[in-house]
Amino acid sequence: MLRPGSAIVLCALALLCIGVIAVNSAGLSVGTGTGVTLQSILLSRTTGLMLAAMVALLATSLLPVDRLVSRPDLGRWALGLYLLTVAVIALPYIPGIAHEAKGSARWVTLPLLGTMQPSELAKWGVLLLLAWYGARHASTMHHFRRGVLTPLLLVGVLVAIIGYQDLGTAVLIAGVATLMLVAAGARVAHFLPAVPAAAGLAALAFISAPYRVRRVTAFLDPYSDPRNEGYHLIQSLVAIANGEGHGRGIGFGLQKFGYLPEDRTDFVFAVICEEAGIAGAAVVVSLYIALIWSGWRIVRAQPHPALRLLGLGIIATLGSQAIMNLMVVTGMVPTKGIALPLLSSGGTGWIVTGAALGLLVAMDHATADDAEAEATLPVAAGVETG
Repeated sequence: MLRPGSAIVLCALALLCIGVIAVNSAGLSVGTGTGVTLQSILLSRTTGLMLAAMVALLATSLLPVDRLVSRPDLGRWALGLYLLTVAVIALPYIPGIAHEAKGSARWVTLPLLGTMQPSELAKWGVLLLLAWYGARHASTMHHFRRGVLTPLLLVGVLVAIIGYQDLGTAVLIAGVATLMLVAAGARVAHFLPAVPAAAGLAALAFISAPYRVRRVTAFLDPYSDPRNEGYHLIQSLVAIANGEGHGRGIGFGLQKFGYLPEDRTDFVFAVICEEAGIAGAAVVVSLYIALIWSGWRIVRAQPHPALRLLGLGIIATLGSQAIMNLMVVTGMVPTKGIALPLLSSGGTGWIVTGAALGLLVAMDHATADDAEAEATLPVAAGVETG
């Protein structure tokens, strides 16, 4: 039977391959004439990013995670990663390196590294600290002051910094953090005092950024302004409808030719729907379900509390991000700027997500090694007594 770790590798590879094809297809322009060819795909930048993501996955899958979480200095490493995350997400606020698009300065341009989105790192950077804290303070997590208050404040700092420029990612981080803390033993009632503060920050984010108000208006009635605010959502729905059952064929979609904005990034799923139809969309959704289910099997088998919490945070982040993106593309929620994991074009997102999935594979390896060691104990005992 296929182990869940192997299933994660195969699902991630399949999604990345689909992503490479979809992003290259979406990158076609009128008059290119050549279409999507094997040569153009192999020589593309996205293929290199796919290989980098798989290298990151395989590299982290080799880590001895069971020994690493038992290190006495794990807390210092987790705190250091958190502080590094805070420093990185503050970069878009520094004049000169921030890169603004669609009314939001979420990207930064760095020498050698090029353009990157710091919030992609923030989603994963806080997980280790929460996992360590939840396992270390499991006996006091049911107390607000002694257990929940500290991680709540730490997450609040991240959410406050990110939320001004990227409200969708801030909501994602807050939701995953709440889930991890509840799984660690916190009570749901502990988070009720944070609701007014979160509502106030959300209101401030909307007031300070008029484009968010326009997004909500377009979501409620896109056809009230089909050429401006509602244009994005309408073109996405048109692409999905054009695909019908089996799609127009890879490379033969029409909406990507200047009609559908963000077709290589946040709305790449609409391109997949148009070119591969309902069948292709079903394959993508099935791969995500298989990926999350395999991760859940690994989490349930972990004997160490920190690994259980870390694994839960990884699958919750990936699953929530995928659901949020699919809901945006299909018009179920307002546009949030959330990428589709392993599919939307973006080097930072692919590589960091691959590394996170590799940690799940490493957890599966550790569980398999423990099971194999336990299985050999009776044999060794029988040899000694014989």
